[in-house]
Amino acid sequence: MTLFTFNIIRMLVLTALTALVAFLAAPALIKFLHGIKFWKKNARHKAITGEEATVFLSLHKERETTVPRGGGLLIWVSVLAVTLAVWGITSIPAVAWESLGMSRPWWFALLGFFTREEVWLPMFTLVVGSLVGILDDVLTVYGKGRYIGGGISFKIRLMIVALIGLVGGWWFYYKLGYATMHIPMIFNFPVGIDIPIGEIFGIPLYILLFIAVMLASWAGGVIDGLDGLAGGAFASIFAAFALIAFSQGMVDLATFCMIICGALFAFLWFNIPPAKFYMGETGVLGLTSTMTVVAFLTDSVVVLPIIAGLLVMEAGSVIIQLVYKKIRKKKLWLSTPIHHHFEAIGWPAHQVTMRFWILGIIFASLGVAIRLIGQ
Repeated sequence: MTLFTFNIIRMLVLTALTALVAFLAAPALIKFLHGIKFWKKNARHKAITGEEATVFLSLHKERETTVPRGGGLLIWVSVLAVTLAVWGITSIPAVAWESLGMSRPWWFALLGFFTREEVWLPMFTLVVGSLVGILDDVLTVYGKGRYIGGGISFKIRLMIVALIGLVGGWWFYYKLGYATMHIPMIFNFPVGIDIPIGEIFGIPLYILLFIAVMLASWAGGVIDGLDGLAGGAFASIFAAFALIAFSQGMVDLATFCMIICGALFAFLWFNIPPAKFYMGETGVLGLTSTMTVVAFLTDSVVVLPIIAGLLVMEAGSVIIQLVYKKIRKKKLWLSTPIHHHFEAIGWPAHQVTMRFWILGIIFASLGVAIRLIGQ
C-alpha cells in the first residue's frame, strides 16, 4: 500500500468514524436541549430593515419557538473528541505495545493528523468561535434585560469576530510568514501569480485582509434559517477545501476538513425537515471562522467567495435589500435572506433547501477547479 492510498483511506475512515460518533451522540443532545427548553421564547418580530417581519413570522413563528438551538454543539464537539482521541491513541509509545508482548503496526502512528503545522490553528479557531457562539445562544434563550431574545449585541459580536480575525491574521503574518495571495489564471495563465501584500502606514495589509474575510464569512452565517440548508452548504464548502488541501500535500488539513464533513452528515440526519434542532451561533461562528482559516492556510482566499457562493448569495441578498429599501423606500424581495423570499413565493421549504444544496455543490466544484488550474 502506498502512502498516497493510505492517506485517502485514513481520511475516509475517520470521516465515517466522526459521522458515527456524532450520530450516536445526537439523540442525547436532542433530549438535553429539549429538556432545558433551549429555544427562543419569542420569535423575531422586527426585520433587519426595521419594519414588522410579517413574512418571516408567517413562515417560521411556530418553529422558532419550539425547535431548540445549539445543534452546532454536535458538530464541533464530535470533531474535537475524535481528533483528540485519535491523537491520544496514536501517541502511545512503542514500548507500551512491547510491554504487552505486541509490536506496534507500522501504520498505527500514521493515523494521527493533529499536527501543529496544519491542524492546530483551525482546530483552535473552531473551538474558540464555537464557544463564543454558544454564549450567544445561551443569552438568546435565557438572557435578561437587554439580552432578551437577542443574545450578544450585534456590535459586540462584530468586535469579537474582528478580534478573532486580528489574532489569526497576526499569527499568519508574523508567526507563519504568510504575506502573499495567490490569484489563479491572471497575468500568467493558467498558473496565475502570487501577489505580495505589504504594509500601509506600518499596518500589514495581510492582517486587515484576514479581518475583512473573517467578517464577510461570518456574515454568510445568515444561511442558518431553514431545515437542512446550512448543514448542506457547509458540507460542500469543507469538502471542497479538503480536495484543495489534499492536492497541495496538506493531507492532515484535508482529513480535518473531511471529519468536519462527517460531523455535518450526522447533523444533517437530524436537521433535515422536520429539524430536531437548529445549528445556532455555536455552529455558524465556529464553522465560518474555521472556513476562513482553512482558506488562508491553502492560499485559496480568492476562490473562497466562489466555493462559499451560497453564503455570498445569502449575505448579499440582505445587503442589497437594505440598500434598495434605503433608496427606493420599498423592498426588492419579500423577505431576506433570499431563501425566505423563495419560501414566500410558494416554494416548499425542502425544495428551497435541496435546490440550494445543488447550487452549493456547483459553486464548490467551480471554485476547486479554478484553484487547481496550473497548481
